[in-house]
Amino acid sequence: MELIDTFFNGPVLLRAVPILLRGLGNTILLGCVSIVLGTLAGLLVCLVRLYAPRPLRLLAIAYIDVFRALPILVLLILIYYALPFVGIRLSSFVSATLALSMVLAAFTAEVCRAGIESIPRGQFEASSALGLPFWLTMRKVILPQAIRVIIPPLTSNCVSVFKDTALASVVAMPDLLKQATDAQAQMANPTPLIGAAIIYLAFLWPLVRLIGHLEARAKRRAGRA
Repeated sequence: MELIDTFFNGPVLLRAVPILLRGLGNTILLGCVSIVLGTLAGLLVCLVRLYAPRPLRLLAIAYIDVFRALPILVLLILIYYALPFVGIRLSSFVSATLALSMVLAAFTAEVCRAGIESIPRGQFEASSALGLPFWLTMRKVILPQAIRVIIPPLTSNCVSVFKDTALASVVAMPDLLKQATDAQAQMANPTPLIGAAIIYLAFLWPLVRLIGHLEARAKRRAGRA
């Protein structure tokens, strides 16, 4: 009974729900903005990595290697706490968005590179023989085929981004975790943290199942091919 009163206190959870829902809204907004920016930037980095002049390719490789190896929390702290020393002050939301987007871009670039390189070289040669310019070839021929390969890992990366939004609480952004910890301190009970965990699970579990479905469908298509 003491365990239930401490961690699963119904009245405390009901009082905390409005606070947690505000945090959930901020978490969803942060995750969606970071995913859009990170995906677009990752595709651009991928194209530079594959087709730009050698100096730019080396820069793209360095970017991918560094930001795949750098922990998001370290990057977030550097952006939020270190940049003010050089006169650049960013809000907690912008700082978290930049950190998440920069790391996601590095992983997305590698996923897109693998997808594009999985397309037979003959597709490029055939498009060139037909006189199609490079960007039209990418948009009409290569990317529509590559996207079947890259969607499952991209979806997995998106789930990781939503989980990593919890790190934004370190820079005092009122995301779901920050709101839960504030409610815990205010109500002197850890039940709001349990509520946040339940909300994370209810929100992310369907995405996890979607990844499994996409991966299974990709395997079936590969088997038929």
